[in-house]
Amino acid sequence: MSIIDILLRYRQGLCAGLWVTLRLCAIVWFLGLVFGSLIGLAGAKWRYFVGLPSSGVSFLLSGIPILVLLFWLHYPLQSMLEIVVDPFYTAAAALLLMNIFGVADIVRNAMRDFPDQYVIAARTCGLTSRQTFFRIKLPIILRQIIPPLLTAQVTMLQLTLFASLISVEEIFRVAQEINAQIYRPVEVYSTLAVFFLVVCLPLNGLALFLKHAYTRDLSER
Repeated sequence: MSIIDILLRYRQGLCAGLWVTLRLCAIVWFLGLVFGSLIGLAGAKWRYFVGLPSSGVSFLLSGIPILVLLFWLHYPLQSMLEIVVDPFYTAAAALLLMNIFGVADIVRNAMRDFPDQYVIAARTCGLTSRQTFFRIKLPIILRQIIPPLLTAQVTMLQLTLFASLISVEEIFRVAQEINAQIYRPVEVYSTLAVFFLVVCLPLNGLALFLKHAYTRDLSER
């Protein structure tokens, strides 16, 4: 049975798994970018009130493997709280937590490292603080953060595979179920690899292109 045969025969199951994966990514990407950006901006503005606590949480999360966090949220935490949460939302919460503070770090560092000479030049030209932010700071900062943000979101997509371990019917779990029926691991997981290549390579390529084309050294050298 070839990859094409698997795609045709199990297209309904693969499409269902793909839909779950995309829903999971949509939640993690959208909320992660929104709340992460807000925390990053607040952390740059209020360093001690928001910046240091968010940096601390980010540092703490960096030491916890996503698989451990996922299982902790799914089993011990729910047992302590005596609740049962749909595994889909548990996986979304774990990935979202990682994404929010990852995005916050990127945004906060870009704001913190923005050279003061640009702001001084804008004031010299008579621009207001609002005009300086939207016409100078924001365009330059977006150039700096978009490549790493794209790379981070690709990583989030790849991490959705771990959701299968708590019974989320995403595309990797569907692939495992198909392989259990026909036992053709080479073809089944090659199909899965092709899917991730098709999705991830263009995003990584775009991030690399934007990094080389638009990212600049903002140091004072």
